Amino acid sequence: MLYLSTRGDTTPRHFCDILLEGLAPDGGLYLPAFYPQVDAATLGRWRHLYANGAPGGYAALAFEILSLYIDDIPAADLKALCEKTYTEAVYGTAAIVPLTKLQDAPGAATPIYLEALSNGPTLAFKDMAMQLLGNLFEYELARRGQELNILGATSGDTGSAAEYAMRGKKGVRVFMTSPAGRMSPFQQAQMFSLMDDNIHNIAVDGVFDDCQDMVKAVSNDLVFKRQYRIGTVNSINWARLLAQVVYYFAGYFQATSSNDQKVSFTVPSGNFGNVCAGHVARMMGLPIAQLVVATNENDVLDEFFRTGVYRVRAGADTHETSSPSMDISKASNFERFVFDLLGRDATKTQSLFGAQLSQYGRFDLGADPAFAQAATNYGFVSGKSTHADRLATIRDTFERFGVTVDTHTADGLKVAREHLFPGVPMIVLETALPIKFAATIVEALGREPDRPARFRGIEDLPKRVTTMGTDVAVIKAFIARHCT
Repeated sequence: MLYLSTRGDTTPRHFCDILLEGLAPDGGLYLPAFYPQVDAATLGRWRHLYANGAPGGYAALAFEILSLYIDDIPAADLKALCEKTYTEAVYGTAAIVPLTKLQDAPGAATPIYLEALSNGPTLAFKDMAMQLLGNLFEYELARRGQELNILGATSGDTGSAAEYAMRGKKGVRVFMTSPAGRMSPFQQAQMFSLMDDNIHNIAVDGVFDDCQDMVKAVSNDLVFKRQYRIGTVNSINWARLLAQVVYYFAGYFQATSSNDQKVSFTVPSGNFGNVCAGHVARMMGLPIAQLVVATNENDVLDEFFRTGVYRVRAGADTHETSSPSMDISKASNFERFVFDLLGRDATKTQSLFGAQLSQYGRFDLGADPAFAQAATNYGFVSGKSTHADRLATIRDTFERFGVTVDTHTADGLKVAREHLFPGVPMIVLETALPIKFAATIVEALGREPDRPARFRGIEDLPKRVTTMGTDVAVIKAFIARHCT
């Protein structure tokens, strides 16, 4: 399997080359040259392999899927990495990503499920990919005798998931930017309380998109990137997105009894990475009827799927909401889907995401014949949720089903109910445990959500964080200073 750039660079690259690189040299994102096709026989074998959560089944399923895209790691080593990552000891359940059924009424024709993705070390879905990424990085760096400096941006959960996955890893340093004051107190404490020598937290005076722009600017400086061995853990890294493909298959197998059945997935989304993994699964042949994109008040993606207009908001127009991990107005993974939507036309993709976005801050595909295919050929629909919707959904879910959901998952549930098909199960991807957004849970339910014992008092721990502006030169100097 070789990989190409969404902006036209077709230099042959294998998985381990792009694992350590992040963005392509031309500023594009990597995608496989083709999506391997999964036939009915393979689906059947994988269903038996996973067997609704048999011990070791998820690791075995991950190995099968990853093997289709990774041919430069020996099979025995890749299998061992999957088994090391996806264990009941880490995730608390053999199923790793169990489903919970929410039944709206007895005998309801359209069941709604929550897929638990937040059983990992930092209580967020990002752990599902980041734990594997940490093990892959350590393995490949040891094989090459190299070091890697990871530069990332987080709106809430990516940072802590990356830092918990990379802390103590040989040959790896992490430089994680986040928007100052815009994460929940729990999210900040998870990151800033880490004192490991290889972890560096940077609070940026701006919004998440400013952090993301800084990361891309450093990555686009090829001389600096190569001198300091800069890599990424954001979802622009294909390896992370690939790891997320696995839980779409696991969710499907749990919600169905036959491969003749279809399901839909609703994904709370800001950066388009999580739902892009669903797009990859669907392109491989997983029987997905709809991929429902759920946004909060920062509705850039919802606007696109309704109108064909992709319009980036200025920093001041990025709303600060009670589902902060989705407070994003530049969906960095969206380029991957648009590349596929346009028939993999790299020249047109480069024009849209390079010149047009830089000059006008928007592009419009509404009149392009390809736009209609987003729904008809690729299954994408969307919707928007507000703070009031969030509170109502959290209350309703608790009162009717005894289940407490976090704010982002609430956005997903609200939008999911707008896109139900009779007889087609709807799986809503859980985003995080409610404790990460306790203030809104208290507002909705009048009580604190449950807190795992290991995180009691985390907000009171000493913190280590550096504050800086959005000057790219300053962050380059900071990285250089800590790499000597």
